[in-house]
Amino acid sequence: MVALPEINRHLTHTVRVGTVTVGGGAPVVVQSMTNTDTADVDATVRQVRELAQAGSEIVRMTVNNDAAAAAVPHVRDRLMALGVDVPLAGCFHYNGHKLLHDHPACAEALAKYRINPGNVGFREKRDRQFEMIVERAIEYRKPVRIGVNWGSLDQELAQTLMDENATLAEPKPSDHVMREALVRSALDSAGKAEAIGLAPDRIILSAKISRAPDLIAVYRELARRSRYALHLGLTEAGMGAKGIVATTSALAPLLLEGIGDTIRASLTPRPGEARVVEVQVCQEVLQSLGLRAFVPQVTACPGCGRTTSTFFQELADRIEGYLKTQMPIWKQRYPGVEEMNVAVMGCIVNGPGESKHADIGISLPGTGEQPAAPVFIDGEKRLTLRGERIAEEFQTLVEDYVAKRFAGDSDRSAAS
Repeated sequence: MVALPEINRHLTHTVRVGTVTVGGGAPVVVQSMTNTDTADVDATVRQVRELAQAGSEIVRMTVNNDAAAAAVPHVRDRLMALGVDVPLAGCFHYNGHKLLHDHPACAEALAKYRINPGNVGFREKRDRQFEMIVERAIEYRKPVRIGVNWGSLDQELAQTLMDENATLAEPKPSDHVMREALVRSALDSAGKAEAIGLAPDRIILSAKISRAPDLIAVYRELARRSRYALHLGLTEAGMGAKGIVATTSALAPLLLEGIGDTIRASLTPRPGEARVVEVQVCQEVLQSLGLRAFVPQVTACPGCGRTTSTFFQELADRIEGYLKTQMPIWKQRYPGVEEMNVAVMGCIVNGPGESKHADIGISLPGTGEQPAAPVFIDGEKRLTLRGERIAEEFQTLVEDYVAKRFAGDSDRSAAS
């Protein structure tokens, strides 16, 4: 595979979230959030398990009332019984101080608390309620994500900055002031948490916005002004292709600059769509940027007038599905297999070249070409497939290649 340029990560504090390391140069962590009623233990356990199996390394749940708070330790225990040891984060709004106080088992079971300074409380109660949540985090030795949001920004701070801006000889645009309000809210809140006694290596910051350029600008400022671990995510990204493109557009520039320690794709699921799609999008973003590898990649051409047959599309889809199905087994037996690249190409124009660049690749015949499919392994043409069983034979070649190249010491010994 082509080596990508090394990315210098923004130096942040190392935060332990359960069994997961966030920041401090650790690999960027993928996380997601359930959309079940947390009080429904069965449904929540089922979805957390699905998200964890898909690759979510931290799963956040809404904790909005007594029933949800009471359910959290049961969710944790059921997951542990199933062998799912994924850290659970609790998302609190308005009444988090009370729920953490009234439900100590919930406070203990969660691996991280998420609070929003904009709605942790109002007026004279806000500071005390923020303090109460931080005190619980200190008591139970939990990290806290201080997550400010464009849609629920501290209005008093925003108004103060707007008033100050209005007195300037050359006032800045309102968008600039709002971005500064997000940065200030996050950093000021982190400073208050430290003053209460929460260590900086137990603080993660996020600043959620629904426009990519604003998100990029805000996180660049957070990275410039602090060493807190940072969680990236474009809030309310949207549905389908729009949400995926918007999320990628926002996260990719920051990740390439070394900014960001955890990420989430806040996609709106289509009716009936699996929640795990947001996990898959995060993995694809990180893998496409060369930051992490999760599953072997399939390179396939888009098709054109030279590829009027859909056979290469069907083969690419078949191989991609096969690789994903095998990964739960392969990642245990074949270390490094997730970095493999497989090419399934549709004609002679770019087919042989792309296949040579892949670990293993096949160049299928295009319209009017000879009915032969050369297979390239480690950059060299090894054989040519013909006939009705090309798909089955190529899949077997991929399986054999994996077993030979990525077998661990124990597998090699057994084979010999």
